Amino acid sequence: MICRVCESTLVSVLDLGSCPPCEKFLTADELDEAEVNYPLHLRLCPECLLLQIPALITPEDTFTEYAYFAAYSESWVRHAKSFVDQAITRFDLDARSLVVEVASNDGYLLQHVVAAGVPCLGIEPSVNVGAAARAREVPTVTAFLDEELAGKIRAEHGPANLVVANNVYAHVPDLLGFTRSLRELLADDGWLSIEVHHALNLVRLGQFDTIYHEHFQYYTVLSAQRALATAGLSVVDVEHLTTHGGSIRIWARPDAVALPGRRVAAALAQEAAAGLHQVDGYAQLRPRTEAVRHDLLRFLLDQRAAGKRVVGYGAPGKGNTLLNYCGIRTDLLEYTVDRNPYKHGRFTPGTRIPIHPPERIEADEPDVVLVLPWNLETELTAQLRHIGDWGGELVYPLPTLRRAELS
Repeated sequence: MICRVCESTLVSVLDLGSCPPCEKFLTADELDEAEVNYPLHLRLCPECLLLQIPALITPEDTFTEYAYFAAYSESWVRHAKSFVDQAITRFDLDARSLVVEVASNDGYLLQHVVAAGVPCLGIEPSVNVGAAARAREVPTVTAFLDEELAGKIRAEHGPANLVVANNVYAHVPDLLGFTRSLRELLADDGWLSIEVHHALNLVRLGQFDTIYHEHFQYYTVLSAQRALATAGLSVVDVEHLTTHGGSIRIWARPDAVALPGRRVAAALAQEAAAGLHQVDGYAQLRPRTEAVRHDLLRFLLDQRAAGKRVVGYGAPGKGNTLLNYCGIRTDLLEYTVDRNPYKHGRFTPGTRIPIHPPERIEADEPDVVLVLPWNLETELTAQLRHIGDWGGELVYPLPTLRRAELS
């Protein structure tokens, strides 16, 4: 495998074995059928320091019909509204402006742009999710972004003052072509906002469950800077976010417009201090990943030995990496629940754990609830505090195994 940016030969960082795509939730009729598994092996480019996995599945495999609807997370919708409110003020967006969001999902973000009276357009490849966005009266094109589509949108709607790419820059195997497409959408004096999970947290905290087949690359500020430069885009600002266990919001503009600000230099210095501007620094991920696995399995085996009933909360894609890597089946996790009705009655890929509506937890009053979307700890602890009423425990597996305070 060679690097998607500079074509250098890659080196191994973390081999998670083999598992099915994380969003391929199974119906009951599919339980007796074979599942296709793919290697999940994280590698690093020693030249540009981009973390990446092989493109063993295509975006079409994952996103034509998609199980993830962003609006089911209340905290994520609030996060999106805050971003929109700040962007409208910062860039003086009004009825003469244009905002384009790539991978706009179910309109979780652009609904706030519509409400503000600012023209916008979503680009969303998933047919079912895009339909949910249009139901919210968010203008949405059902397509994958490429250079041809970017040119058509620019010709029809004009250049965008703001292009938003939240949690999509990791999902594109044709990284160079996609980056050129972002530049084509953008006005020469426009702003590009990209949110991605920060590879600093992936490595430093052992957040290995953010690695799955639809995430083709994992960014530091340095590697994002180098990828964006291939299309004439410069990183001019960086914000550190708490979302997804620690993300970065990268602000980029066409090269001639602005120079990097002080927060870019500070973020690069933080990464360098953590050892991530050299190959050796990435060796810390493997032992941290193994420690998480051992601690979680030891805990679940102890609960089993004590006769306690353990169920899960949430069925996120990242949870399926955790379950498959750790080898967790229904003997250790009886079932999980999720707010998304699309997943009800289905089963997790690989591990075949049944998924029920959240009300099942209240009906059963289990001893332990293991939260798979651990990155939503603040939101979910508040929602699930009542588990303590019957003496139940709420447990988060990452970045270290811990019990929530429910009193």
